[in-house]
Amino acid sequence: MSDLPDELPSDPAELRVFAAALLDRCARLERLLKLAKDAQFGRSSEKLDADQLQLVLEDIEEAVAALEATEDRANPRAREKRTAKRRANRGQLPEHLPRIVETLLPAATCCPCCKGDLVEIGHDESQRLDVVPVQYRVIVTRRPKLACRACHGVVLQHAAPERLIKGGLPTERLVAHVIDAKYHWHLPLYRQAQMLATHGIAIDRSTLAFWVGYAAQELKPLWHRLRQLLLASSKLCVDETPHRCWIRGAAGPKPATSGRSRAMTGPG
Repeated sequence: MSDLPDELPSDPAELRVFAAALLDRCARLERLLKLAKDAQFGRSSEKLDADQLQLVLEDIEEAVAALEATEDRANPRAREKRTAKRRANRGQLPEHLPRIVETLLPAATCCPCCKGDLVEIGHDESQRLDVVPVQYRVIVTRRPKLACRACHGVVLQHAAPERLIKGGLPTERLVAHVIDAKYHWHLPLYRQAQMLATHGIAIDRSTLAFWVGYAAQELKPLWHRLRQLLLASSKLCVDETPHRCWIRGAAGPKPATSGRSRAMTGPG
């Protein structure tokens, strides 16, 4: 909970609104505390799994942020304190991220008194994290045919570039993106197909599955080499993780059975 403002509202109606907001926040924080205790100390039947707890925490944190936004509009001084606290708690942005510098100059760049030129003596700088949304694009490859007017039958053309899937639609970058989303971020192919559809791209799940399977076959030599290196190690470190396997039924995806994933590494 944030600190109380230095001055409470003097108007009874505003004070009641402020008190109601505080009570609502207290109730949400108490709920959050109970969930945390149940997750750590409760009986097995009462414990929440990690994913479910994270979803509940997100809902509560979003609700608290909405309340703080309402208070910030009513009390600018409290907003300044909260902004300073959030700035102190956040980490530095990575240096490898590209920087887009925007320079904002005053409307007038001459002295309002003598009309002389102004010189820069310093500047204030702030940084905000931005994102460029996923953008699908079409790579058009043109291979002009060049012929000689003087010589009969002379036609030159660049050879067709090699592709992961000969005659296929996706670039290698797109296939890698689909694989990363499926196995790194656990985004099923049917969900990816739905996301493509929102961009007007009609590609069904079976087509995405073909891309993934085709790429897996092409990666087999790399898999065999990694396996050779592992088996040549003096010892193996294995981590086994149980998880639920899902199948897609008529009513949508549903859990089918339990599965296990095993990660193996060598020494060092």
